[in-house]
Amino acid sequence: MRIIIQENQRGLLFKNGKFVKLLEAGRYFIFGTQNIEIVQLDQPLTSETCSPEVLLRNEKVERQTATVDIADEELALHFINGKFEEILRRGKYAYWSVIHKHEFTKVSIKAPEVPTDIPQYIFSKIPSYLYSKIEVKEYQKALLYYDQKLVKLLDAGTYYYWKCSTKVDYSIVDTRLTQMDINGQEILSQDKVALRINFVCTYRITDYVKIFTEIDNYEEQMHVAAQFALRDYISKYRIDEILENKEQISAYVFEKLKEKSSELYVEITDAGVKDIILPGEIRDIMNTVLIAEKRAQANVITRREEVASTRSLLNTARLMDENTTLYKLKELEYLEKICENVGNISVNGSSGLLTQLTAILHGGSAS
Repeated sequence: MRIIIQENQRGLLFKNGKFVKLLEAGRYFIFGTQNIEIVQLDQPLTSETCSPEVLLRNEKVERQTATVDIADEELALHFINGKFEEILRRGKYAYWSVIHKHEFTKVSIKAPEVPTDIPQYIFSKIPSYLYSKIEVKEYQKALLYYDQKLVKLLDAGTYYYWKCSTKVDYSIVDTRLTQMDINGQEILSQDKVALRINFVCTYRITDYVKIFTEIDNYEEQMHVAAQFALRDYISKYRIDEILENKEQISAYVFEKLKEKSSELYVEITDAGVKDIILPGEIRDIMNTVLIAEKRAQANVITRREEVASTRSLLNTARLMDENTTLYKLKELEYLEKICENVGNISVNGSSGLLTQLTAILHGGSAS
């Protein structure tokens, strides 16, 4: 039987099921119990008749193949002609190296750290179950944990860690200025009025490690500190004093929070009262008082304006009484205003125009 082996192929010659030798490209004849298995050079070294380990015992096969043996807790990066092809896990692999050049980079995964010489683009080409990916934005930091133990603080960037016997966890911390709202705190004033106060403060974390390793829920502790400061201040003053001194409340609580900031590993940058909400019946009373005050103020203003107007008229009358010319000018001014609102005025030629208009002004008739 004639067999032809192409340039991109090799032949495995078997006799009675036993591997004999490797056949190069060419034409061959087989007889009796002989058998030739043709394999492709762009495929891994495999055979349907025997294992790769048996084939590799042959010196010629060994020279024409590239092999890698991967142990437990190891991976191998497989490159063909300098280009990444795949990642290999535990086992022994063999590839024909006649046409293509095969290279392998072994990587230990006993620890999660990825060596710096492994390019990051590799991770987009391998299964995600082999690694963990941590993305830290520009305004963030990340706390990295191995088996629940804090290892390091990560700055902005993308990080990869092998999934192995060591469990990798992380937590993200925001480095930006953060706002905390303390809403609906019901506090009794000195005169036993229940006030609801909405408070706000802004802060920035100063120690990203200690705030999570030494403090249990720092946000809740800041919240409680602000509550205590508000209650301490509000309970000392009456409702009128509180409403008049809103800024003093903010300053007092701000100082109290700043005293606690070093213990909580934060920097308090600002704090203030947003709203003071009164009970319904107190609010109605305050509104009534406010309306009464505004009405009284309006009455005072009205009286003041009336007095000013009367005083102005008195001064004008005194001046006109003392100065005949001014009196005549004022008379002409009023005549001008009357003429603007009168459709027709009939006069005759028996007297002057001004005299007749004056007579009309005084209720007489023009003659």
